[in-house]
Formats: sequence, C-alpha cells, structure tokens
Amino acid sequence: MAVDYTVIVVYLAGMLAMGWWGMRRARSKSEFLVAGRRLGPAMYSGTMAAIVLGGASTIGGVGLGYRYGLSGAWMVFTIGLGLLALSVFFSARIARLKVYTVSEMLDLRYGGRAGVISGVVMWAYTLMLAVTSTIAYATIFDVLFDLNRTVAILLGGSIVVAYSTLGGMWSITLTDMVQFVVKTIGVLLLLLPIAVVKAGGFSEMRAKLPTSYFDPLGIGGETIFTYVLIYTFGMLIGQDIWQRVFTARSDRTARWGGTVAGTYCLAYAVAGAVIGTAAKVLYPGLGSPDDAFATIVKDELPVGVRGLVLAAALAAVMSTSSGALIACATVANNDIWSRLRGAVRRDGDAHDEVTGNRAFILIMGVAVIGTAIALNNVVEALTVAYNLLVGGLLVPILGGLLWKRGTVQGALASVIVGGLAVIGLMAGYGILADEPVYYGLSASLVAYLAVSLATRPTDETVLATWRERLAGGPSPELPSEPAPAHQ
Repeated sequence: MAVDYTVIVVYLAGMLAMGWWGMRRARSKSEFLVAGRRLGPAMYSGTMAAIVLGGASTIGGVGLGYRYGLSGAWMVFTIGLGLLALSVFFSARIARLKVYTVSEMLDLRYGGRAGVISGVVMWAYTLMLAVTSTIAYATIFDVLFDLNRTVAILLGGSIVVAYSTLGGMWSITLTDMVQFVVKTIGVLLLLLPIAVVKAGGFSEMRAKLPTSYFDPLGIGGETIFTYVLIYTFGMLIGQDIWQRVFTARSDRTARWGGTVAGTYCLAYAVAGAVIGTAAKVLYPGLGSPDDAFATIVKDELPVGVRGLVLAAALAAVMSTSSGALIACATVANNDIWSRLRGAVRRDGDAHDEVTGNRAFILIMGVAVIGTAIALNNVVEALTVAYNLLVGGLLVPILGGLLWKRGTVQGALASVIVGGLAVIGLMAGYGILADEPVYYGLSASLVAYLAVSLATRPTDETVLATWRERLAGGPSPELPSEPAPAHQ
C-alpha cells in the first residue's frame, strides 16, 4: 500500500497548496464567495460536475448498482437531469441577478424580508449536506489507513475547512477542477473497464445475475418518482448549486457549461451502476451494498491504480463537502447574522468582508465536523436536508421566477407551511418515508397560491427592478462595471 499512500498524501498536500494559492486571489467579497464571477466554460463545467457528484453519487451510486443493477443509476441520473433543467431554463437568469444567495433573490423578487426565514431553511439544508459529505471521509480513510471514525472525520474535515477558509471560492474552484479530473480518470477510465473485465464482461454478468438487474426500471417507478422530486427539483434551488452558477463569466457560460456538466452526470450515473453490477458478480454476499465500492477497489485494482481510484472517491466527497461548507457559511453570514444585526452592508472595506466570510467558514466548518462526529445515519441526515429544501423553498423560488402574481406574503406562507408540514410529517411517518415531501410540497404550493391571491400584488417598482436585474442591468455590487460577458 506504500504507493497508494503516496498517491493519497500527494493529492491531499496539493489540495492544501491550492488553498494557499487561492488566498492570494480572494481579495474582495466577490472574489472570495463567487470567484469574481469570472469562470469560463471549461472551469465552470468541471467544477459544477465536481460539486454535484459527491460521495453519495460515487459510493452510494455503486451501492445502488450492487443492489438493483443498472436501474441503480436513477438516483445520480435524476441529479444530472436537475442540473440540465437548471442550466437550460434558469441559469442565465440566475447568473444575471448578481446576488450571493437564494434568499437575496427572494428579497429582490418579492420586495420584502423573506430572507431570514428562507435563510434558516437553506442553512439547515447546506449544513446537513456538508455533514453527510464529511461523514463519508470515515469510509474512505478506513480503507486507506485503517483509522477510526472520529480521526478520519477530523483529518478529512480539517483539510477541507483549511483550504476553503484560506481562499474561499477560488480555492474551492481550483481544487474542484483537480477533483473533476481525478474522478474522471479514476472512476470512468480506470475502475469502470477494470470492474467489467474482472466480472467476465457483460455476457458473464447477464448469465450470473437475475434479469431484473438489467431492467432499466427495476428499482421501481415510485422510487424513481421520489428521486425526481427530491434530487431533480433539489438541483434547481440549492444554495450550493446556485453559488456555482454565480461564478459564471456570462449567462452563456452558465447555460452551456451547465449543460455539459449535466450530461457528464448522466454518464457518471450509468458508470456507477455498471460498477456496482460487476461487484455483485464478484462479491455476491457483501453485508452492505455501500461496501461494494471499497471492496472492489481494495481487492481488484493494481497498486497505484488503487490509490488513484481511492483519491477519486476522496475527491468526490471533498468537492461536495467544500461546496456545501461555503454555501452554509455564506447563508449564515449574509442571510441570518447580518440581517439579524440589521447591518447588511452594500459597500465598505473589502478586506473586512473577506475576513468576516472567512471567519464564518471556519466557524461553520468546526460545527460541521462536530456534528459529523456526533451523527451516525448519513441517509437520514441527507433525507432531512432535501425534504426541508424541496418542501420549504421549491415553490416560492420557482414561483418567483415564473409567476408575476406571487407576493412576499405568499412566499413566507409557503416557506413556513411547507417547512413545518415536512417536519411534522417526518415525525409521524418516519424520516425515510416518501409522504413528508409529497404532502409538504403540496401544502407549500396551496399556501403560496392562496395567500398570494388573497394579498395585494407586488409593487410595480419592485417588479421593474427585478426585470431590470433579470435582463442584466446594474446591481449594487457592480454599479459602474461592464456586464460580465465582456470581462
């Protein structure tokens, strides 16, 4: 394992070095939180694919392939569909708004203070997303170094917190680009073909496994529908995803770069399911489907290649973790702390803004590591996060983008009713049940429509400012600079 250890150590050292380099570039709030809104198509596509394809997509996707066969691709496939929908239909408008958070978009659209309440819901989602990604370090470092769970979480989490705190979005962008390349080589170009060959090829896999393993809908229609509702719609409204959209150099970059990333996710989904199916042939008696990835890597790959593929798994976890962490810190600072203090600053000393945001990443990072050590069930934490996100925020966000008649009162009612309904239904039906998100989303929609229609329409001056920003007009951040497309 010495060669494999060397590969991993070099990789981790490189992540820290990029964090240090990124610190030299992040000299303003815009540079620190959204990489100066300057990413071109190549970097934007790579980093967007990196953040959405995390440990759940890699380790979990292979595990679903082990359990269900090719239809196990559906979870990651719906993530790709959500990214495609966001990129094609919404990303250009989102990029032109020149905001930092989803809650700022809601305030801009509705002309009212929906920010704190929606910020709390979004903060809870991003925190749980960062926690689940951090927990995944335990699995990978256990395979690598036989570390206990707490030490593994502390090691992996500390590295991510360090480079994220140093350089903000610039560091995360640089590390995500490397992680994208490592994942592509490790999973698609190495693990996928080696796993299929070791399993005897597709003909041997078909001969040894039930026909249901090769049924595209074998996982079940209800499960697929739930994946679409949670992950496809979740991709449309998550702060971690939107914050990457804000980094695009132009609306064209956001649209086409995101489309490329979404298409990559579809290929990654199929690859994970095929690897899991091959693992079922090789190791039919594993205690847990989620052990399939680590087992096939540990037992079937040659020295050096094994280290690179484990680095790919680590890259998947780190990219999602860092993206969720900066999103969590941005929401905590911009949408909750600053608003509660009544001191949202539109201008001022850039160094102070960077220092403040850096402090929040450090504080949220410590909170994430501590929560990850205390929490055991990753699936439940992730389910709570997505149920709150979709049940509480999907309707007011999409309603604001698509329906002129929506009002701030309707948006607030939608967030509160949907969020409380999801929490109450999870307590009644169980966290992993499908009903909470179904009924919670329905309640959110009814509240939004009813209250919006029962209250006065949004002031026309607010809507005029909204339309101007959607069209790429000036924003408080850049009052005299040219549009991003010309940078």
